[in-house]
Amino acid sequence: MAHAFLPNELCNEVNSLQLGLTTDMAYCTYPCLPIFQDNLILPFSAETRDHKRLKRSISVAESIIGGGDINLYSGNNNSTLSRSNSSSSLNSLQFRDHVLTYTQRYLAAEVIEEAASAINASHEEDESADGMKLVQLLIACAEAVACRDKSHASVLLSELRANALVFGSSFQRVASCFVQGLADRLTSVQPLGAFAPNNFIDIASDKKEEAFSLVYEICPHIKFGHFIANLAIKEAFEGESFVHVVDLGMTLGLPHGHQWRKLIHSLANRPGQPPQRLRITAVGLSDKFQIIGLELEAYARKLGMKMEFSVIKSSLESLKPEDIKVFDDEVLVVNSILQLHCVVKESRGALNSVLKIIHELSPKVLVLVEQDSSHNGPFFLGRFMEALHYYAAIFDSLDAMLPKYDTRRAKMEQFYFAQEINNIVSCEGPARVERHERVDQWRRRMTRAGFTAAPIKMMSQAKQWLGKHNVCDGYTVAEEKGCLVLGWKSKPIVAASCWKC
Repeated sequence: MAHAFLPNELCNEVNSLQLGLTTDMAYCTYPCLPIFQDNLILPFSAETRDHKRLKRSISVAESIIGGGDINLYSGNNNSTLSRSNSSSSLNSLQFRDHVLTYTQRYLAAEVIEEAASAINASHEEDESADGMKLVQLLIACAEAVACRDKSHASVLLSELRANALVFGSSFQRVASCFVQGLADRLTSVQPLGAFAPNNFIDIASDKKEEAFSLVYEICPHIKFGHFIANLAIKEAFEGESFVHVVDLGMTLGLPHGHQWRKLIHSLANRPGQPPQRLRITAVGLSDKFQIIGLELEAYARKLGMKMEFSVIKSSLESLKPEDIKVFDDEVLVVNSILQLHCVVKESRGALNSVLKIIHELSPKVLVLVEQDSSHNGPFFLGRFMEALHYYAAIFDSLDAMLPKYDTRRAKMEQFYFAQEINNIVSCEGPARVERHERVDQWRRRMTRAGFTAAPIKMMSQAKQWLGKHNVCDGYTVAEEKGCLVLGWKSKPIVAASCWKC
């Protein structure tokens, strides 16, 4: 029985009762009655428990003195206790004392159980009330920051810091990230209402990389995107001998090129012949691309495939059509994993430019994987509420996947997700790059750029993938107008879509 849930006074009273009775009962055991061992009660069956609760309406004195027969064993009503090598029996008074003792102990145990249940329910209600208070404080503070009311916002931030604990519940932890974002936004507000340049303390790159690697290994978001993208790419390359992938951002320079290792393995082992040549072109500014390329080329050689890797060292905004070399005899696919939202700006010029270049390349398919949430609305409060809802779901999933004080979880939350939250909440203008949008908004953007949706018909494979990789219960896959959406308890997290010219 979980005494830890009980007030100290009740614990002491129950323990003294049990200790006082144990000495008297040490010499006699009743196999049909509950047994206490180390302050634990071996549970009754449901039937026996219900029977005992019905008996509680009759007092212990009435059940013994009233002359009712108490049958400890099925069979003979003359209850007798036999000991090995002994013919002595307990007298009637001793027997009644033992029955009274065990009954009292059972009732004491039920008092503990009921008190624990009541306290647990009260604890859950308190947590819910605390969560509601945090939400109200966050919204009030966001409104004050939006109105540039520094004095009121500062008071609310002080109260929030006392309640939003970095090692608290999942919502307390996510609230702490939003509190920091609000504080940073408040410090950027100038008296005349303009925003000062963002001068936040930058997290060391090695900590960011470690956190991102942990997100890849533990959370299914990126792996899900890689899996769906590779299925679509393999389908596009089916029966083709010369194939080319242009990878925008190379998944932020994730070490070892995990997505392409899996694709190379699949192509090398596909029915018939593997491609005669696979080309992979990485677009981005990371210094790690060349190292990743050398590893992938060595891996392809090991599997008997010819592979060529090249790097276009350019940001997406600066990308030019002539930067990407495409041969006439090859099938081209463009891959974008969590990249295009970074070039969504207020003017939409940068994104339109990138999409125009891709369209001119005439790829057989463009695979797009993005966070499925509206963090790019025109109004700060709307973005704030959308982000709060989205990241609360992610932090809740981390609670289900990792123990409370696991350092890996703290690293992911503080060095990866907290950085995204801070950018959404505290930054404006070109500095705000985490401009996630809903899949419907992406559908409109892609259609205006001349692309046609290619429905992904891989629902069964996606569900099998969730089961095969032992993804935490709570994650779901849904089909939405030809897109596949990975969610946590039906809250969308990432969406994968395919597009043709």
